[in-house]
Amino acid sequence: MPRFLHYSDIENVYDDPERAGRLAGTLVALDGEDALVVGTGDNTSPGVVSMVSKGHQAVDFFDAVDADLSTFGNHDFDYGPDETRSLLTETSHTWVSANVYDEDGDPFGAAEGVVPWTVEEVDGVRVGFVGLTDPATDSLNPSAAELTFTDPYDAAASAVSKLEAEGVDHIVVLSHLGGGDDELARRVDVDVILGGHVHSERIEHVDGTLLTRPGVNGETVLEVVVDEAGARAERHDPSNGPETPHLADALRSRLAAAGLDEVVATVEIPIERTADVVHGGECRIGNFVADAYRWATDADVALQNSGGIRSGPPLSGDVTVADLVSVVPFEEPVAVAEVTGAELLDAFRQMSSAVVDFGEDGWWHGHVSGARIVWDDDAAELVEATVGGEPVDPEALYTVALAEYLLHSDHEFPAIQQRHRAGESGIQHDVLAAYAREHGINPAVEGRIERLSASRSKTSN
Repeated sequence: MPRFLHYSDIENVYDDPERAGRLAGTLVALDGEDALVVGTGDNTSPGVVSMVSKGHQAVDFFDAVDADLSTFGNHDFDYGPDETRSLLTETSHTWVSANVYDEDGDPFGAAEGVVPWTVEEVDGVRVGFVGLTDPATDSLNPSAAELTFTDPYDAAASAVSKLEAEGVDHIVVLSHLGGGDDELARRVDVDVILGGHVHSERIEHVDGTLLTRPGVNGETVLEVVVDEAGARAERHDPSNGPETPHLADALRSRLAAAGLDEVVATVEIPIERTADVVHGGECRIGNFVADAYRWATDADVALQNSGGIRSGPPLSGDVTVADLVSVVPFEEPVAVAEVTGAELLDAFRQMSSAVVDFGEDGWWHGHVSGARIVWDDDAAELVEATVGGEPVDPEALYTVALAEYLLHSDHEFPAIQQRHRAGESGIQHDVLAAYAREHGINPAVEGRIERLSASRSKTSN
């Protein structure tokens, strides 16, 4: 009876060495000869330690948990394909990837041992594995733009046919497709899809296939069992798991070497930054980030994508540069775009999942500074939009400060593109630090975003 210990999107867990140690300890405690330790992407980046180590801190983790299998997430290419290849040479487990191709059109990482599919014998059972990555990764991550991400369903079908020819007992997909897992389950006959990418937990059957996601930042480990009765999963909370002192010590050493311990401000009322908060509408952390961007660029409006604010502990007490890096842990500048009012109105509409099919239903994808938006959730309509207290003029030109990534992405604020670029300021977390030094960190919810709905309550933490 094979078991799979599933983790994914652990991202900034490395910035809390004790928490990372307990996550590793939980995986080790659950491991055994009948189990495989499996990761499904975004387990090297982003985060503070990741930025300093260019993702190589994950090798400490992989070694500590005796990892067996991994596939790539979009953030595993944050420091460019060559850095990812370098990291692969330091890992001893198997990387599985069926739809990622390198700059020359060859399977990515083949020279470093990456395979499109593999067969593992677990507890006397032959299990086939396929690895898949979101085909939009070259849009989601500018550092991966030189790579090619092919149709994952075709890649899966091809791999599955080869695994079936190998006579395997079960087939498992290691997926970083997010919402694409449902379509995969309907189109390809597999037993289990171990998923990631979307930062919410999931244990659900679709067309007879078990779909799982452990959520984000190592908050959950899923133990998946497959036998004659089918597939099922059990949730494990690592928060009280056994410690792994050698991993925690290694991460503390990397964090200390970062030199990011300068206190830039003091926060008296903790500022939450959970996924529910940043995707729920206007919130204090979103206002802080957007205000900093507009202050640094003197733009008319600032936009911050909710997904770009990483989940973590609240900002509270003495706030250091490292704390602000953990909020937006990306080595990208704040860019300035020049757009028409009509394009700006489209961008405001694209803050809702009802308009842009990205993430979970009901998510809110943006935060603003210098603007006010009224949105009707039930009608999926923009009711009102003002900039500087005046209605947006569709014919006028507006400057917008935003993360450079948004100029590349087709999935978040697609109305604003690279052609709108008009300038840039400093690196995102440096802008936050500079703003905090001058203005402190004391954001409030001010009614910048009002979501009208009879069925949903507004989040304002």
